[in-house]
Amino acid sequence: MQGKLIINYCNMGEYSLGDAIQQFLDKSRIRGDIQAMQIYDVWEHIMGKTVARYTKKLQIFGNKLIISTDVAPLKHELRYQKDNIIKRVNEALGKAVITEIVVQ
Repeated sequence: MQGKLIINYCNMGEYSLGDAIQQFLDKSRIRGDIQAMQIYDVWEHIMGKTVARYTKKLQIFGNKLIISTDVAPLKHELRYQKDNIIKRVNEALGKAVITEIVVQ
């Protein structure tokens, strides 16, 4: 049965479209990519223009935010500020999404 979507109607109640999308994202592998885009959108506001300019990539795997940069002093500063970054990112997203930071 490749390519077919099976829906279990027995457990479905009435959901708003927003709730249905949220449930889909919670169970989907694309959730991390969407959250990374949300973080990237507010990254400059959270961390400032200089940090945002030298951040190459933001990724999320599970509850882990991976920050990539080629600038050694920035890597050191980001590692030093891990707890603060977690707090600020989660506040910006409106929920506790990130519990760990990895700087590469």
